[in-house]
Amino acid sequence: MGPKEIEKILIVDFGSQFTQLVARKIRELGVYSEIVNSKKLSKLKDYKTIKGIILSGGPLTITTNKGIKLNEIIIKTKLPVLGICYGHQILAKRFGGKIKISKKREFGRAIISKKNNCLITKNFFNKNSSIVWMSHQDIVDKVPKGFKTIAYSDNSKHAIIANEKLKYYGVQFHPEVTHTVKGKLLIKNFIFKVCKIKKIWHTSKQKEFLIKNIRSNVGNNRVICALSGGVDSSVLSILLKKAIGNKLICIFVNTGFLRKNEENEIIKTFKKKLKLNLIYVNASKIFIKKLQNITEPEKKRKIIGHLFIKIFEKQMKKMKNIKFLAQGTLYPDLIESKSVTGSPTSKIKSHHNVGGLPKKMKLKLLEPLKFLFKDEVRRLGLKLSLPKEIIGRHPFPGPGLAIRIPGNINSHKIQIVKEADFIFINELKKHNLYNKIWQAYAALLPVKTVGVMGDGRTYEYICLLRAITSEDGMTADFYFFKKSFLQMISNKIINSITGINRVVFDITSKPPSTIELE
Repeated sequence: MGPKEIEKILIVDFGSQFTQLVARKIRELGVYSEIVNSKKLSKLKDYKTIKGIILSGGPLTITTNKGIKLNEIIIKTKLPVLGICYGHQILAKRFGGKIKISKKREFGRAIISKKNNCLITKNFFNKNSSIVWMSHQDIVDKVPKGFKTIAYSDNSKHAIIANEKLKYYGVQFHPEVTHTVKGKLLIKNFIFKVCKIKKIWHTSKQKEFLIKNIRSNVGNNRVICALSGGVDSSVLSILLKKAIGNKLICIFVNTGFLRKNEENEIIKTFKKKLKLNLIYVNASKIFIKKLQNITEPEKKRKIIGHLFIKIFEKQMKKMKNIKFLAQGTLYPDLIESKSVTGSPTSKIKSHHNVGGLPKKMKLKLLEPLKFLFKDEVRRLGLKLSLPKEIIGRHPFPGPGLAIRIPGNINSHKIQIVKEADFIFINELKKHNLYNKIWQAYAALLPVKTVGVMGDGRTYEYICLLRAITSEDGMTADFYFFKKSFLQMISNKIINSITGINRVVFDITSKPPSTIELE
């Protein structure tokens, strides 16, 4: 849990993939927010600084899980409550409303129409309607006594409900996602107009809290930090240095799956320029050997995670008082691997530094950034005076190129994808596109196709290019390049790299796909 002395909005997590987006939106508005598991609300009585409660969405259905009830502690607090999707339904049911399975599901963009006014919808509607993002099958069929319908859609006749005397509100849609056009305004209205909370949470306060927390957890022990050179681990390493100074030892492991020339750049930046205590371990041969003939993505991630720990534990034996392994894990990593609060969130895939870690470790994990999104981490990096070229880097996965080569991996394929990625990223920078894109990379597909070069037949691999735009990594869309740029990149890759005779561009959003291929 976070600082108890700061006024906050509490988010009760019922397992939605978007719960942390609610927290992020609130923090962007300058208010501190915390997430608590719906099953662990007994601690709620310990907090006197809570000014409002938000009930998240979730994968469960009230119509078949009859035993699920709204925890009465929430009612006893007499605090303002906003229910979102599943939270909307469970709030309605608690006060006598009826929930049923709709004949027609509602997923994606929807238009809701205004019926009545209330505090949370001030300036929310444009000519009595608003575009929102729905993701549900159950609906509120009957409004509870004391509540009124504020808005409706074609499929949800009670899309927004309110009991302004009790300060209880429910919305069937997800205001926390960017697809709800004025979703952030609705949340803003709830926390400021209804909860009357003050703006006191900002990056400086966040930095102070994190440093204080690290010092409290670490004590007199020493910490080794897994440094990859990416934004997350870079910010983490500087944050740790500020917090514990010489008790920090950074270990940079070359897995063999780094981008071209990356190991030299990292050593130059962090050891020579930023003066970190950095140990370089070249384990590329070990990693590549261990992944030979491994084609299953989950197995790849777990092998990489286990090898990382073995290497760190081996280094630990050479040192004294090492108790912690620090990692730059962020919330999107956790939410796709498991539910960080213990709620029934659907698992998407393991991340090497989350689900890929062995259950038994000699080192205790230290993950100070695990409740932050990438944009929050970048702002924190600026406060820590990290160079802008590091803060602005595109995300790079812990397993590196290993998950950008689906199927079997070998040194030849790694070299091909390194060269293709190097060309792609350099051209993005040359054309001033790099900073407009959240993440871009080249991948090598496990498929060979026939091509023609000169008068000869070729039979070589397909290179896939991916470039996406996003605010938080939870949802994403592909970047729309001009045809001339894609033609230029395709020609340059094929003409420069032996082993590729075809280039394709991925135009899939997230969801339904993930950003990385594996």
